[in-house]
Amino acid sequence: MRVRQLFGALYAYVRSAPGTFVWLAILLVTTLIIRSVPADTAQDILERRSTNLHYLAVSPVRVLVSSALWIGGSGWFGYLVLYNIFHVPAERWLGTRRWLGVVVIAHVGATFLSEGVLYWAIHHGYAPHSAVHTLDYGVSYALAGVEGVLTYLIARPWRFLYVAALVLYYIVGVLQARDFTSVGHLSAALIGLACYPIARGRPGQWDPAASARMLRQRLRRA
Repeated sequence: MRVRQLFGALYAYVRSAPGTFVWLAILLVTTLIIRSVPADTAQDILERRSTNLHYLAVSPVRVLVSSALWIGGSGWFGYLVLYNIFHVPAERWLGTRRWLGVVVIAHVGATFLSEGVLYWAIHHGYAPHSAVHTLDYGVSYALAGVEGVLTYLIARPWRFLYVAALVLYYIVGVLQARDFTSVGHLSAALIGLACYPIARGRPGQWDPAASARMLRQRLRRA
């Protein structure tokens, strides 16, 4: 009976964020593919799905879609954790269509902004022309965008602490790495913050203090 209840709860949890778990399933398959092929084949697969300057000029729609379905040969379990922390509550709160809208806007917007920075660097001699083929794929821009829009789910005053920590984290990333990818992450987080019109009017707020009190009460009863 307990096993049935556990599977029932798990099924309900997955159904509450179908887009997130379909995405995770696709990422699991593509990660297993990358792990099962030789290194040079894996490199070729990822290169053809990269949103670098070359492919953005040749086939932008194809690479913008396909680049969000690959994370290389490692890191899937890490993203499983991060997706449950950020994507699941965002999709449950916004609804699948609105959540997907934030994901697409952040992924596409941050890709073009970061690649625009790289193009500027190449044009002004700060990066070699070969950088037009630099690998740029993955799901981190979409994740940063969702992290940004989740600001509006958090109750005040915790909202301000969260957004300050989020922006500071990505600014430090830019200062440390000083590459186009770190610019993309910061851009995606800011794009997520700019998605307030998508989040406006959505019911419910998360109060970390109230959640902590409830958790303490449950632990005492246990």
